[in-house]
Amino acid sequence: MDKTERRTIYISPVTRIEGHAKISIQLDESGNVEDALFHVNEFRGFEKFCEGRMYTEMPTITPRICGICPTSHTLASVKACEMIQGIQPTYTANLLRRLMHIGQNLSSHALSFFHLSSPDFLLGYDSDPATRNILGIADKYPDIALRGIRLRKFGQELSERITGKKIHIMGIVPGGMAFPLTEENRKALLEWIPEAIETVKIGINIIKKFHKENDAMVNSFAISPTLYLGTVGPNGEHELYDGKLRFIDKDGTILQDQIDPARYLEFIAERSVSWSYLKYPYYKPFGFDKGFYRVGPLARLNVCTKMKTPLAQEEFENFKAMNDNKPVHGTFYFHYTRLIEALSDVEMAAKILNDPEVTSTYIQHHGRWNYAEGIGSSEAPRGTLFHHYKTDESGKLLNVNLLIATGQNNPSMNRSVLEVAKQYVKGNDIKEGMLNRVESTIRCYDPCLSCSTHAIGKMPMIIEVLDAGGNQIKYIERN
Repeated sequence: MDKTERRTIYISPVTRIEGHAKISIQLDESGNVEDALFHVNEFRGFEKFCEGRMYTEMPTITPRICGICPTSHTLASVKACEMIQGIQPTYTANLLRRLMHIGQNLSSHALSFFHLSSPDFLLGYDSDPATRNILGIADKYPDIALRGIRLRKFGQELSERITGKKIHIMGIVPGGMAFPLTEENRKALLEWIPEAIETVKIGINIIKKFHKENDAMVNSFAISPTLYLGTVGPNGEHELYDGKLRFIDKDGTILQDQIDPARYLEFIAERSVSWSYLKYPYYKPFGFDKGFYRVGPLARLNVCTKMKTPLAQEEFENFKAMNDNKPVHGTFYFHYTRLIEALSDVEMAAKILNDPEVTSTYIQHHGRWNYAEGIGSSEAPRGTLFHHYKTDESGKLLNVNLLIATGQNNPSMNRSVLEVAKQYVKGNDIKEGMLNRVESTIRCYDPCLSCSTHAIGKMPMIIEVLDAGGNQIKYIERN
């Protein structure tokens, strides 16, 4: 093979994700990938500017962390406040919280699959990047584009019909809820169920068809095994709202089970890295080198033993059979598991909406400051989320720690990027489609970088190839 000069390829920013990041790919003298890194180049300061505020302000502040998963942040925040007060929500309040949480999860999964990732599946990884987006889907597959939009709308209405807001939601308060669900709104939400189930099934058919037609790609796409973390119910069932922590190893052996999320610091540590503002969390008992774990829909379906609804259980059994009931490690399967969860969300929404207590007005217990520390957790669309508050005797916050799901996936995102870059980026003739496959590795994880770094601004996509002396030899810009 002819020798080439060593060079670095930059993909900046990574497209069709929430937030801003870049990827650097280092090639060796022969044009093969030597290293690749995922850089999150935004500063995160949310914890620091919350210090000095009253802990009771946090359920109002934290929904502003993210416009995609505000409910997860609010729930984790409220649970931390309830630990400080020593109270629990009412039965009906828990139903309404679950309903809003389901809605957010469904809305986020619809956005990820139909808007951000389906252009690769339906238009092709090598298609024109100018049309390889939701507008291209709307042009060629208008019914699918509309269905994705409406599924997201249904998810948002599960919040709006209760609290009056779709995003940056209000109304989830310590002790329960500030607003009840009316009978009129309950009936309006139930009318969505048949369409929502049909849409999710269409999405499942799309991804299964892609699996079948691209079997070699799917089963070789960033397949390095990791540990997994998710929350489960008392019998190991899939649980997004109020579960206990379960860690498993790469073979499916349970390492920790039924762990109260308040004990998260016993099992999770973080380390800074030089190339990113996003830290490297790891499973503390295994140490930094061997303790990388993943969270999110793939992790949740790997750690749980069953789903709680019949249609989702049927798909879950198909998923588990893919690797003889062992953990499925292929990163590409995040898409399939995301849709299985979406199916469960719709079924669970129907179940909750048919509970006779869902429209009760007994929705809040009241409390006061009793303890100096509170820890709350929920399963955000991207994985397990923790809020940890410490206060003084007046209730003012002394310390705030937010452990975000995207951050917990950061070590694996970096490793996955390197694997896919080595597989697809070769030689001197770097095609845009090669780099899109590297980008799509990050879209599998569906990271929410504003959650973990609180981004502002807008940047174009720039691919720049430099020679060993730092001279530009190729430049591609995508607005």
